[in-house]
Amino acid sequence: MTTPGDRLTTLEIRAAEQEKTIDELSAQIVDQWKEIERLQKTLEALATRFLALEEQAAPEAPATRPPHW
Repeated sequence: MTTPGDRLTTLEIRAAEQEKTIDELSAQIVDQWKEIERLQKTLEALATRFLALEEQAAPEAPATRPPHW
């Protein structure tokens, strides 16, 4: 048979464990958000670099009418 004191202790333990879990998850979310921001910056830099290289590599074709016109 459990006493009210035992039940209260059990509830306090569970609450403390849940608080710890919430803190750990919150820290993980912060770390993941930082990683996402870093990856977004890297992606933007690579996209800019790719566009610059693409412009350099592709010579501009003259705008002429096709032969069947």
